[in-house]
Amino acid sequence: MNKTVAALALTTLALTGCGEETKKQQLIVGTNATFPPFEYVGGESGTEILGFDIDIAKQIAADAGKELVIKDMKFDSLIVALNAGKIDMVAAGMTITPERQQNADFSKPYYEATQYVITQQGVSFSSSEQLKGKKIAVQLGTTGDTIAQELTSDVASFNSGFEAVMELSNGKVDAVLFDAAPAKNLIAGKPQLQGALLEFNPEFYGFAVAKGNSEMLAQINATLDKMQADGSYNALLTKHIK
Repeated sequence: MNKTVAALALTTLALTGCGEETKKQQLIVGTNATFPPFEYVGGESGTEILGFDIDIAKQIAADAGKELVIKDMKFDSLIVALNAGKIDMVAAGMTITPERQQNADFSKPYYEATQYVITQQGVSFSSSEQLKGKKIAVQLGTTGDTIAQELTSDVASFNSGFEAVMELSNGKVDAVLFDAAPAKNLIAGKPQLQGALLEFNPEFYGFAVAKGNSEMLAQINATLDKMQADGSYNALLTKHIK
C-alpha cells in the first residue's frame, strides 16, 4: 500500500513538473474576442481567434521563442486573470489609464483610438454635452463605460459591443459609446445605424503584463520597435484597419 502511495506521489510530481515546464514554453495571452478588427472569432473553422492584436501577439511569441496560447474571456476579467497568474499578457485593445496602471504594467502605446457615438439614423449628437442624461449602452469595463458613467446615471453595460449595438437597434437606448474602429466594424452593413466622432480625448492602447514583469515588458516593446522599423506593423494596420 505504501509503495502504491509513493508511486502515485512521484507520478503526480512528475506531471506537475511537466505542466510547469510546458507553461514556461508558452506565452499565454488573454483577450476578449468581441472587438473586431483587433480581436474576433472567425477563420475557416469559425472558431479561430484573429485580429490586429493577435497578429502582433504571434510575433511577440515568435521573438520570445514560445508557443502562443490565446485565452478568450470577459474584458473586465482580464487584469484579474493577469494578477492571478492565469495569463502572461493582455492583448485586447486595452486603453492605458492611470487606474489600470495601478494594477498592471503596460507596453509602449501601439495604437491611438477615440470614442465613437453610435445612434439610430435620424438621431444625432454634436457634442458630448448633449449625451448627458441620455440612456447609453457600453461594454462593461471599457473606457466607454467610464465616460458614459460621467455623462449619465442611465448606463446599460454588456459583455460585448455587439450586445450594446443590439440594444440600440431594438430602440432600448439612445446611443452606444464604443471605440471608433470596432464601432465602425459593428455597424457596417446596418443602414439603420450611424456613428459620429465627438470631442473625446484620444486614447492609447497598450499590452498589459503583471506588475513588475520587466522581462515580458521588454520583450513586447522590443517586438513593437522591430515591427514599426521593418514595416510589418504598418502592413498589419493596412490588413486589419485602414
